[in-house]
Amino acid sequence: MRPSHVLLAVLVAAVWGVNFVVIEIGLGHFPPLLFSALRFLVAAVPAVFLVGRPKVAWKWIVGVGLALGVAKFGLLFVGMDAGMPAGLSSLVLQIQAVFTALFAFLLLGERPARVRLAGMTVALAGIGVAAVDEGASGPLGAFALVVAAAACWGVSNVLTRRAAPADALNFMVWVSTVPVLPLLALSLLLEGPSRDLEALGALDLSGAGALLYVAWGATVFGFGAWGWLLRRHPASTVAPFSLLVPVFGMSSAALFLGEPVSPLRWCAAVLLVGGVALASFGGRDRRAGRDPETGAGTGTGTGGETNGPGGDTHGSGDQVAASTGPGAGPADGREPVEPKR
Repeated sequence: MRPSHVLLAVLVAAVWGVNFVVIEIGLGHFPPLLFSALRFLVAAVPAVFLVGRPKVAWKWIVGVGLALGVAKFGLLFVGMDAGMPAGLSSLVLQIQAVFTALFAFLLLGERPARVRLAGMTVALAGIGVAAVDEGASGPLGAFALVVAAAACWGVSNVLTRRAAPADALNFMVWVSTVPVLPLLALSLLLEGPSRDLEALGALDLSGAGALLYVAWGATVFGFGAWGWLLRRHPASTVAPFSLLVPVFGMSSAALFLGEPVSPLRWCAAVLLVGGVALASFGGRDRRAGRDPETGAGTGTGTGGETNGPGGDTHGSGDQVAASTGPGAGPADGREPVEPKR
C-alpha cells in the first residue's frame, strides 16, 4: 500500500474508534433510540438521492437494516446509555467475529479452520476477562446488551454475505433508510414523546456535532473510504487496520472521558484482539460437505460501524476486511470490492 493509503486506513480506524466517545457525548443530549434513529436519518438524507437506485434485492436491504440498524445499534446505544463505558464497548463489539463465524456455520454451512476455532476460543476468553472486570466496576446488564449487539452484527454480516452488494456505499446508504421509522416508533413507545421533544428542543452545537460525526464521519466517510481502499488492495491487506479500532476507542475514551483502563481490561484487550486476529486471518474455511481445495470458504470479519458506527467483512477464501464501530456497516464475505462496524 502507498503511504497515503496506509494513512487513510489508519484514519478510518481512528474515526471509528473515536466514534464511541462521540456516541457517549451524543447520549448526553438524546435518548438512545432517538439518537440511533437520527443517526440513520442524517446518514441516509441527502445521500440516498445521490447514490442511485439500490443494486441488490430489497429483502437484503431490509434484513440488514433491521439486524444492523435496529437491533445492533439500538442495543449498543441502549447499553452505553445504561452505563457501558465507551472504550470497553469498542472492545467488546469485536466478539462479532465469533458470532459471524457461528452463524455462517449454522446458516451457510461454513466450517471454520482449526486456527480460526482457536482464535475464537481466545477471543471468548477475552470477553470473559472483560466481563469479570466490568462486573467488579459496572453494570453487567449493560455489558450483556453490547454483547447482544455484537451477535446482531454477526447476523447482519451473514445477510450481507448472501446479498454480496457490488457497491458498498450504495448498499450502506439504502440500508440506513430502513431503521429510521422502526427506531423512531420504539423511541416514542419506550422513551416517550415528551422526552424526545425535549431533547430536540434543547439541541445545541455539541449535540448537533455528535450527530453529524456519527452519521457523516463514521458512516458516510468511514464506509466510503474503507470501500475505496478495498477496491485497490486485497482485503487481507486492508483488514488488519480494523484491529486498531479498539485501540483508538479505549485510548480516546481514557483521554477525553477519563475512563480508567485497568490491568484486567488491558488483558481482555490483548486476548480479544489477538483472538479476533487469529479468527480473521488464520487458515481457510470450507463449506460443509465440500472438498477443502474446491469449497468456497469465506473469512469472518472483525470489528464494528462499524459501520461501525461500526463492522464489515469482505473478501474470499481466507481474506477478510473488517470494520468496527458504530459507523461501520455490514459485512460481505464474497466479493472483493467492498468492506465489516
